[in-house]
Amino acid sequence: METVAQQVDQAQVKAAAPHAWMPVSPCGTGCVQQRPEVGVARAGLRAAGAVSVLLAYPFVHLVTPPSRRSGAQRRFARTLLRACGIRLRVVDRRAGAAAIGPRYAAPGAGVLVACGHIGWADIVVLASVQPLAFVARADLIDWPVLGTLARVMRVIPIERERLRRLPDVIEQVGHRLAAGERIGFFPEGTTWCGRAYGSLRPALFQAAVDTATPVQPVRLRYLDAHGNRSTVPGFVGDDTLVDSIVRVLRARNLTAEVVLAPVEQAGTDRKELARRCERAVRAEELSDAAHAVLAAADRQLTKAAVTSV
Repeated sequence: METVAQQVDQAQVKAAAPHAWMPVSPCGTGCVQQRPEVGVARAGLRAAGAVSVLLAYPFVHLVTPPSRRSGAQRRFARTLLRACGIRLRVVDRRAGAAAIGPRYAAPGAGVLVACGHIGWADIVVLASVQPLAFVARADLIDWPVLGTLARVMRVIPIERERLRRLPDVIEQVGHRLAAGERIGFFPEGTTWCGRAYGSLRPALFQAAVDTATPVQPVRLRYLDAHGNRSTVPGFVGDDTLVDSIVRVLRARNLTAEVVLAPVEQAGTDRKELARRCERAVRAEELSDAAHAVLAAADRQLTKAAVTSV
């Protein structure tokens, strides 16, 4: 049974959305747990290394022959992850995984990669497995540092506040899938804290249906040194990009785990395809309702602590 706290939380979140179909998340900065941090000096070295990688990449991209750019992009993405202090772990659960290798698809084979969304680091993590373009928020192009990477990766911008633009985005994704590109997207439509999730919205799955392109479901989570789920990379609520970046750079022993679930064929119904992909990536995850209960409990504990001081 839904509690009063859940009802209030959901009502407040929905009221803040610009339209009824806008994806929303109850996650906020209170969901982000504080973990042991590295020193300021080490975090500064990580920041300098990450910026150096990002500044060097556009030049390397230009001088690298097209046939070798995919490998160069993956190496740069992995180097950027290491510079940020994030380790990468890939778990492949697909049939014939040994023949496919730890990648989304063979070169020249179009595939739509569907993944839950936690924060800005997700794009770098997914590109570290195999380079791909992304459907991402339109203002990502204007972000400091990450905007350069987004332009090189040929990001397909989406403005979720403007529903009338959605058919154009679906058409653009479809054309690029038909041309044999790998396109990643985040069908939850917004970020969650990393220990909870939202429903996979079916709209962009239409591009796979229209072009009969297979979908690669991906389960992404961040783990601490003990293998527990970490919310440090979450970019949620009132978080600023700078705060989120600093938090990641100061994180200790952070691992990004990418689980490649069995590939789903497109079929003829985008809603049914979205449901299949959701089942594929939801192992060991919390539901929206369960997260609302935990979030309410966290707020009550925080309020009690403040009152007792």
